[in-house]
Amino acid sequence: MPVLTRLIPSPVVVDIRAGALDDLAGILADQRISSSGRLAFAISGGSGQKLREKLAPALTGADWYEVCDGTIDSAVKLADDMKGNRYDAVVGLGGGKIIDVAKYAAARVGLPLVAVATNLAHDGLCSPISILDNDNGRGSYGVPSPIAMVIDLDVVREAPVRFVRSGIGDAISNISAIADWELSHRIKGENVDGLAAAMARTAGESVLRHPGGVGDDEFLTVLAEALVLSGIAMSISGDSRPSSGACHEISHAFDLLYPKRAASHGEQCGLGAAFAMHLRGAHEQAGLFAEVLRRHGLPVTPDEIGFSPDEFVRAVEYAPQTRPGRFTILEHLDLTHDQIRDAYADYAKTISS
Repeated sequence: MPVLTRLIPSPVVVDIRAGALDDLAGILADQRISSSGRLAFAISGGSGQKLREKLAPALTGADWYEVCDGTIDSAVKLADDMKGNRYDAVVGLGGGKIIDVAKYAAARVGLPLVAVATNLAHDGLCSPISILDNDNGRGSYGVPSPIAMVIDLDVVREAPVRFVRSGIGDAISNISAIADWELSHRIKGENVDGLAAAMARTAGESVLRHPGGVGDDEFLTVLAEALVLSGIAMSISGDSRPSSGACHEISHAFDLLYPKRAASHGEQCGLGAAFAMHLRGAHEQAGLFAEVLRRHGLPVTPDEIGFSPDEFVRAVEYAPQTRPGRFTILEHLDLTHDQIRDAYADYAKTISS
């Protein structure tokens, strides 16, 4: 009987614990990612430089490259600067922007990428996608997934708490995204990758149902694992579908319509997910979303991130234009401006009761 299976693109190392960064050199050597220590580190000018001072004594063969922003130009410059050097791997040490730049640059020069996350702001840490600013705004670029994922909880705790809260919103929004994917399957016949959906849904539920808070190591571990699983789910499906539905369309609309006022990605996605669950008639689940988001200090209404109800309605109305071809509850209902306004009024009343 033939064995019918598939290879799952995933990191060979996932190390999530307090003190993980102290063992980085040993981890890379033990896993044969870099036995020579010839590594190219991409870091930020702020927290990255401080971590460089801590790590450099144990990584004498490494070169350090400062990344100034999260643009495609910075990613291309990093790749050009690394060319001609015999590195074993590229290490993205920092938040989402640094890791996205490092992912793209590593792909461009044909080297594996080690992602060392210093915060838990979103699920792009382990995904096969780089989100980079370009002349037209912001673009998504397909790249190989990281070969290793290292998250030091001691470092994560030193980052502003808003980054953890953002990651919570992004993780919970998986549940809404999967509901949109399944809706598209029923209405449009879109194929749903069951394994990717299961991983993304499990990741979201683990955060939604966990009783801990942002200061607990146990909760931070669950959140970090959820964000890594979400990235692997996207690798399995080959796109962002397992983690991106109406929730992300609404967030993208905020970014495009109000670029100077937009909140964090996870805050907007969490709010978008709660409202999307309400739109699909899952009022009890929408209420649970709102309850958990509130408990962790995330917004559940637009005024909590500085937007009026009318501005939120405009964002929801514009949202389907941000991802042409993607089918979610927004495209399915195809609500008018007035219908969205009425739906939001009902949502606000429901979650406040």
